[in-house]
Amino acid sequence: MEKKNSGVGVLDKAVTILGTLESGPHSLAELVAATGIARPTAHRLAVALEHHRLVTRDLQGRFVLGPRSSELAAAAGEDRLLAAAAPALAALRDATGESAQLYRRQGDIRICVAVAERLSGLRDSVPVGASLTMQAGSAAQILLAWEDSEKIHRGLKNARFTAAHLSADRRRGWAQSVGEREAGVASVSAPVKGPNGKVIAAVSISGPIERLGRQPGRVHAAAVVATAARLTEHLAKS
Repeated sequence: MEKKNSGVGVLDKAVTILGTLESGPHSLAELVAATGIARPTAHRLAVALEHHRLVTRDLQGRFVLGPRSSELAAAAGEDRLLAAAAPALAALRDATGESAQLYRRQGDIRICVAVAERLSGLRDSVPVGASLTMQAGSAAQILLAWEDSEKIHRGLKNARFTAAHLSADRRRGWAQSVGEREAGVASVSAPVKGPNGKVIAAVSISGPIERLGRQPGRVHAAAVVATAARLTEHLAKS
């Protein structure tokens, strides 16, 4: 039986359980053996963590880390992402000659959270804070392509791209659109992934079709993908 005055509080034990689950699924008996926490306490804490989505269960009923863990990690990484995005987007703009943006998804829309505008001439201006559709554009494709099948199915309703487009995006690691979101505008986007491997943002360049052409990815995909990879690497090191 555990001593009440052992100096190990409820929060400590909850953190111990989460740390143990980092290594993979555990049954209740395995959690007790790994943590040394009494079975009733371990069960009560695991169920409480499950209620808050920090823990969930696999098909065998074993405890595993839940989706809330990833959401908190993504939120914690946002400041680091935005700090790194400004110089990365400026370099991408300078390399391609086009305006560069960073988008994050919020429900059924995507938000421009960082931008480096083309300094002169005709450009596609998307201000920071702008809300754009998730139903058109290469960034929308990227933010949907790596979701689970159910979310993809819902996201494709009324979309101007298809499941085949998303499959191609996943295969090559980037997306392009031509006149999809707005007539006369083309774009190329690539995914930024968090430390857990989940796509958390999309790096894009956009500009007039007359300058980017009908296959903008042929010219600019490598630079966009490299920028997204640098941001992904930065988050992994943070």
